[in-house]
Parts: sequence; C-alpha cells; structure tokens
Amino acid sequence: MEPGGALLVSLFMVLQVVLGSVQARGDGPLGGPASFTDRILRMQQELKAAAASPSASPSPSSLPAEGANPRVYRVTEYGADPTGKRDSTESLLAALAAALRGPSSGFLIDGIANYGGARISLEGGIYLISRPLRFPSAGAGNLVIHGGTLRASNDFPAECYLIDLSSPATKVAETASGGSAASSSYNYEYITLRDLMLDSNFRGGGVSVPQSLRTSIDNCYIVHFATEGISVRGGHETYIRNSFLGQHITAGGDPGERNFSGTAINLMGNDNAVTDVVIFSAAVGVMISGQANTLTGVHFYNKATGFGGTGIYLKVPGMTQTRIVNCYLDYTGIVAEDPVQLVVSDSFFLGDAYVTLKSVNGLIDGVNIVDNMFSGSNKGIDIVQLDQSNGPFMRVHQVVVDRNNVQGMRLRSTVARGSAQGNGTSWTLDFDPVLLFPNRITQVQYSLTTSGGSLFPRHCLRNTSENRVVVESDLAVRAMVFVTVDQGGESVARARQ
Repeated sequence: MEPGGALLVSLFMVLQVVLGSVQARGDGPLGGPASFTDRILRMQQELKAAAASPSASPSPSSLPAEGANPRVYRVTEYGADPTGKRDSTESLLAALAAALRGPSSGFLIDGIANYGGARISLEGGIYLISRPLRFPSAGAGNLVIHGGTLRASNDFPAECYLIDLSSPATKVAETASGGSAASSSYNYEYITLRDLMLDSNFRGGGVSVPQSLRTSIDNCYIVHFATEGISVRGGHETYIRNSFLGQHITAGGDPGERNFSGTAINLMGNDNAVTDVVIFSAAVGVMISGQANTLTGVHFYNKATGFGGTGIYLKVPGMTQTRIVNCYLDYTGIVAEDPVQLVVSDSFFLGDAYVTLKSVNGLIDGVNIVDNMFSGSNKGIDIVQLDQSNGPFMRVHQVVVDRNNVQGMRLRSTVARGSAQGNGTSWTLDFDPVLLFPNRITQVQYSLTTSGGSLFPRHCLRNTSENRVVVESDLAVRAMVFVTVDQGGESVARARQ
C-alpha cells in the first residue's frame, strides 16, 4: 500500500472510534452531538472514496503555479512535445518568457538583471521548432538552457539560427526587480547553453550570439547547419567548450566531403575561446575576424585542403592577436591574412596540412610558428607557405618559424644553420631551400676555423643575396665555416653615434 493510502486508513479508523463514542452518548439538540455525528459520517464517506480511488499524476491545474519553483522551467509544462512530432515553438518561447518573468536579484554588468541561475530544462526531449528561440526581452543574465534536442522544421527560415540571442526592442532590466538600471551595451550576460543537440536540418544555423557578454556554450552537438554552426558577433568573452560541430555527420573519409559548405564557428568579436572542440565537417572550421581569440585543443577535419577546405581562417589583416595552441589540423590547414601577433605552437599537422601566410597589404609582424609537428606524404609540400598573389610582404618584423619537426614534408624556417668546408678563399652556403622568405637574410653569425698551418687569414662576410651566404678570406686556407642566419626582422640594438 502506498504511504498516502495507509494514512487515509488510519484516519478512517480514528473517526470510527470517535463516532462510536458520540453514538453511545445519544443524540443531542441541533448543533450538538447529532450534528457532530453527521459531520463525522460525511468525513468517513469522503475518506472511503479517497482510499478506494487509485493514485494518479497531478492534473495540469495542480502543477506548481508560475513562480512557485522559479529556478527550473520545464518546457513540457508549457505544452512542448518531447517526441518531436509536432511543432513546439510556442511552448518553448512560453518557457523562455516565464523565466524572464521570474524573480531576479540585482544586476550583473549595468543593465543586465541577475536571474540567479534559473534553468530552462528541455528534459531530455526532442523538440521541433519552426522559428528561432529568442528571449522576449534583452537585459537578462545568469540563465541556463540545457538538456535536450532542438530540430529545425522543413520550413524553418533559412537565414536564421535555432537559438538566437539577438536583442528585441525592450530591455528586461528596465523593469526587473522593481527598479530601473542603466541600459547595457550588451544584449545578455552569462547565458549558458549546455548539454544540447542542435539539428539545423540544413535550414540556417545553430546558435547566434550577437553583442553578448560571457556566454558559455558547453557540451553541445551542432549539426546540419547550412550557414554557421555558431556565430559570435561583437560582444566579449564567448567560451565554446567540449563540443562537436559538423554540417554532415561523418567520421572522416566521407564521399561527399568535396561538397561540404558552411562555417562551423565564426568569431567576429574579441576575447573569445574555443577549447576541446571537434569540427568534423564544414568548408571552414573556424573563421576569425576579431582580435585576441584563443583556440586550444581543437581537432579540425572539416574539409581537406585538397578539396578547398580550411581549418582556421584568420581574416584580421594587420590585427590578428590570435593564439592557436595544441590543436590538431587533420588534412586541413591555417590561412592568416597579414598576420600581426600570431602564435601557432604545439600543434599537429597531419596529411600534408600546412600554414599559409597571405599578403593583403604586405605586413607581417610578431608571428611565432614554433614547436609543431608536421606529417605528410612525401610530395614536397612546404610546412609554411607564402601567398603573395596580392603583392609581396614588404614589412617583415619579429617573425619566428623554427623548432618544428617534419616528416614527409619540406621544412621551412626563418632560422637556418649550416657549415661548409674547403681549401681556398671563399665559402658559400645556400639557405634558400630552407628559408621562408625569398632573398631576405637580416642577420648572420659565422665562425671560420682553420686546420693546419701557421697562416692567420683575415676574413669577412661578403654577400647574402638570394639567401646565399658568402664568406671570403684574404689567404687561401683549409677551413671550416659555421653559419647561422635569421630572417625574422630588424636588429633591435643599434650602435650609439
């Protein structure tokens, strides 16, 4: 017997005892023992009926009133269909609206109301939607959408995103908490999208994050986008972690790879981070046109370079400020336009993947491509290549390409070392097959060691044109010349006048 039924039986027995006692005393006047006896009998009948009826789930009218459980908004309670058979757009929007009608306490950044971590729960369901999910007003913060699947309908607008953090006309912070606040320049702050599968059904994109602050996209699986999996425009500090993105669901070697399109992640803002993410199909893995972004632990096999794909495209000429660390470029590479302050380190390039430095205005400054591994198929492909189709790099400063280990590809570097041995007055070392930039050596260090004899020749560096170093002496001697050259940039130290 359920606990509720046992309680009813106990109450029934107590009433029986009370009733027997009253009946033994006899009937009294109106409002006396007889009236009391009638009430006891009615209560017995009600308890009998309650005990005989089976327990049932609460009806919708008995669900907690809005605001009674303010931290969790379960979308099925607003009519959403977790089977994905019917359109749940209105129900999901109602749940979002209810969350913003819930209690908030104070503000995050000025103009952003703090909702204390309230959660919109998808309850592990699959929901069909026909238009984007948007909050009814901007100015909200500290909210979570989590735990389920969203799938675009066949008539979902092709230019839209399943979840869109765009700003509507009103700001919730203007009326939240019974007070007013200064209008924020951001739409939202600290919105978390977690444990979601987003299926765009080849109708638009997955998530749009325009002009928002400290957005977190964590443990999401975003597929079948026609445009972009995640779009970040403006704003500040969007963190994308532990997620998987692909236009087509594949594990590599897909027969349709040549036709992959779209961009998995488009970062058009500053100070964002992509960490521990896999991008398994798209024409471009990550497009970056903002500054001070970081990619760490990202595996790119979105579309092979041979099919026209790009793993990372840095489209920020003259102001790159990007760090790419510990990533895996799997048959797809990196393109950087006029890179300024770019680090590519501790990454693995497989399948002839390489780095392209593309001249737009002829500027390259503060670039470190160091401590990477490159593995290829012995086709003579350079690990770092220059695209100077728009004109040569004319301003080159602080560029270091060095300490990379290479198998099956051709090493390119801005630093090279070599030696030459001979008997004569001239020694030549050709570094052109290794050096990255043509006809450019900015610094040379060499030593000349003679062997045998008592001659002490005078010697000097005579030429560095075409990346060939020529050292000459005034006397013919048997000698070994050791040379180190650098293309990285101008010498910082200058002699005092």
